[in-house]
Amino acid sequence: MAYSPPQRDEQAMRSFVENMARLLADWGFPRMAGRVVFTLMAADEQALTAAELAERLGVSPAGISGAIRYLVHLNMVAREPVPGSRRDRYRMVDDSWYEVTVAKMSLLKTISDAADQGVAAAGGENTPAGAKLAGMRDFYAWVQDNMPALLAQWAAHKSRLHHPPPA
Repeated sequence: MAYSPPQRDEQAMRSFVENMARLLADWGFPRMAGRVVFTLMAADEQALTAAELAERLGVSPAGISGAIRYLVHLNMVAREPVPGSRRDRYRMVDDSWYEVTVAKMSLLKTISDAADQGVAAAGGENTPAGAKLAGMRDFYAWVQDNMPALLAQWAAHKSRLHHPPPA
């Protein structure tokens, strides 16, 4: 019996893209940006133009531009010129989820510091509002303190996944 590679299910892939975009939107991520990022992730091609993204998503190329700007700003997507054309192609940045997490780590400290100001404004940790804000401050301070070790563990894990030790 001859080997037959798995067949791509375009309908299931479109459903996956929409479901993931909806999940990210539930967390506050712009819906179109989610659709674009998962269309890029689901593409077998390394990069797509705005027109190709628009065609796959059933929207106008103009509808793609804001999402692309947002994703480029987050450093999740890179813009590459198409030689001999005025068009650009867009691709996922290598290890983009890691890069976004690293870039947003300073936000954790900012949130923790802001919550600490709220604790003081509420009259301290012994007030009901101060206790809730202190919990938020302490959580984000803990995440900030522990994130570098977690990211280092991920890097080591990723290295083992892609370069397993010899048997």
